[in-house]
Amino acid sequence: MEALDQLLMACHSQSIKPFVESFLHMVAKLLESGEPKLQVLGTNSFVKFANIEEDTPSYHRRYDFFVSRFSAMCHSCDHDPETQTEIRIAGIRGIQGVVRKTVNDELRATIWEPQHMDKIVPSLLFNMQKIEDVDSRTGPPSSPTGGEKEENPALLAENCFRELLGRATYGNMNNAVRPVFAHLDHHKLWDPNEFAVSCFKIIMYSIQAQYSHHVIQEILGHLDACKKDPPRVRAGIIQVLLEAVAIAAKGSIGPTVLEVFNTLLKHLRISVDFELGDRRSSAGSATFSTSSKENDERIVQNAIIQTIGFFGSNLPDYQRSEIMMFIMGKVPVLGATSQSLDTSHLGDLGTRRIQIMLLRSLLMVTSGYKAMTITNALPAPFLDPLLSPSLMEDSELRQLVLEILHNLIDRHDNRAKLRGIRIIPDVSDLKIKRDKISRQDVSFMKKHGQQLYRHIYLGCKEEDNVQKNFELLYTSLALITIELANEEVVIDLIRLAIALQDVAIINEDNLPMFNRCGIMALVAAYLNFLSQMIAVPSFCQHVSKVIETRSLEASYFLPETIFKDKCNLPKSLEKHEKNLFFLTNKIAESLGGSGYSVERLSVPYVPQVTDEDRLSRRKSIVDTVSIQVDILPGNNTEDKIDNTEEITFEALKKAIDNNGLEEQEKEKRRLVIEKFQKAPFEEIAAQCETKANLLHDRLAQILELTIRPPPSPSGTMTITAGHAHYQSVPVYEMKFPDLCVY
Repeated sequence: MEALDQLLMACHSQSIKPFVESFLHMVAKLLESGEPKLQVLGTNSFVKFANIEEDTPSYHRRYDFFVSRFSAMCHSCDHDPETQTEIRIAGIRGIQGVVRKTVNDELRATIWEPQHMDKIVPSLLFNMQKIEDVDSRTGPPSSPTGGEKEENPALLAENCFRELLGRATYGNMNNAVRPVFAHLDHHKLWDPNEFAVSCFKIIMYSIQAQYSHHVIQEILGHLDACKKDPPRVRAGIIQVLLEAVAIAAKGSIGPTVLEVFNTLLKHLRISVDFELGDRRSSAGSATFSTSSKENDERIVQNAIIQTIGFFGSNLPDYQRSEIMMFIMGKVPVLGATSQSLDTSHLGDLGTRRIQIMLLRSLLMVTSGYKAMTITNALPAPFLDPLLSPSLMEDSELRQLVLEILHNLIDRHDNRAKLRGIRIIPDVSDLKIKRDKISRQDVSFMKKHGQQLYRHIYLGCKEEDNVQKNFELLYTSLALITIELANEEVVIDLIRLAIALQDVAIINEDNLPMFNRCGIMALVAAYLNFLSQMIAVPSFCQHVSKVIETRSLEASYFLPETIFKDKCNLPKSLEKHEKNLFFLTNKIAESLGGSGYSVERLSVPYVPQVTDEDRLSRRKSIVDTVSIQVDILPGNNTEDKIDNTEEITFEALKKAIDNNGLEEQEKEKRRLVIEKFQKAPFEEIAAQCETKANLLHDRLAQILELTIRPPPSPSGTMTITAGHAHYQSVPVYEMKFPDLCVY
């Protein structure tokens, strides 16, 4: 063998061809022998041969035997540990030699074919598993010393694996990656998944950057194939995807962006389905195994949300806005498009879980998103489903919606300064950043302002509100004031705040006392903030006077007191003095002197009614429209009249009297005229639309019951005895209504 080696090294590249066949035949004989030393000797000779560059390819030469033999040596299980290590190192070096000899020549019999890769890749991974410190090997290729390379099979295998992947091209990338999945599946290395993560980090750092999306597609494909596997296995695969995406996001992600999100959202629905299925099957028998299975599904769901959030937040803004629209389109809301995730078989609980998961994903994607204009951040197809009543049925859902709005509205990072709900003594200390309101922002508020006000108004009236809900509602009002408020919007926001105060005082919705005091505290904190932002001295004076009076007489109307753990709540709010409330007439006086148009302040705020309100399961918002009749203009306690009247014979006689009826008619007419003169156009349109919609629905019902479709010349189909018959009516026999005939 030594003589052959010397001959080989002495040969010039032109004269090596005739000699190679004899040489390889001799090496094969040595590798087949049972003696470890001869196997190592044969490998060393082959490596020397592999390092010789040949001028012309040899098309007839094949290395199938060497691939099989070296792969077998990589799995050596010799009883002597030293001999075992020696043979394994020889096997890895042999594979490295085969790779170097064949990998770059496209015309020669290639080792990229699946039958070779299925032997080479698992052999290398088998040896790489012996690495003790996984994390030290996960970065870009390291350069260990020569001695280490020769002695450590794991290190040698890793370097060989990196070299193999580094030479992979577009056409054979998949053949190199697929055996990795097979190895991880067979050896159950997805749970725990440290080795799987380290493998894919090595792959992502070793391949050429433009092929990153190939690997991501392969991981997604494997996730689809494993959709019925145990939850921890799926969670392991998703965490591997997260690591791969983290590396790929810095370079080229390619065309797989939407595919990644689509696959992840599909698996989110599958996971929720499994979780609820387990819960239903174990109803009545609360066993430990089921609860742990549910927890495992939660791990899967959290891993998916993390991946979506991380991937989304690494995308450029133009792609991120597409992904926001894509995820929002998947959220199941009333009247949603066919693109939303199908939750019909999951029931209310499953739909709620899906909604929460998708909104958490959306929250992560929108984090740090900075749009040039608010219209780009909150386009109508995104805002409408986000503010849908379907996403207000749960305290957590409402919190997520508000946090998403904060991410998108807050373009100057002021949110951290507004965290918590409190009476701020001096707002200028917060050093709030703001720009002049742009024309696009003004037009956005004209179009969608009523939607935002309505969402905040209805959000305050929910019974299951907790402190966090009130804090987020306060922050929403403050951010709208900073980012989007011109003089007109300021008036609308004050009307909204006064309407919320009336909700707490009148309490038509029978809210618990904590909620009523919470709303009062929210209004106090917000008006304190707003008065200092617009800096009208008399308005600030009125607000601070009310807050001062409250701190002495009714501290439960202030956020610092009501949101403490032990706060004494009042039994009722009816007996409170008017100096504890913010009064519309005082605010109008103070703002009127500073040039604000305060006519609209006397008109009570009424939420805009949408089509969805009439379709939703929740109590209709139409009921709240009647508030404006009960509250006279002014909205303050000094205008309130005691409506309770003792019923006597005289009272009944007056009721029948025509004069009384005429006076009531006049009063009604006066109120209507006043409303049309002073109320904003959006509110009048909203109320008229409500009546029109109700009438339209009733009319549609009647027409549906009475009118049958007219006969058609093409005929109507009737089925008799299982056969379809068409009865056609000639056009000249059809009877048309007079107005249709010309």
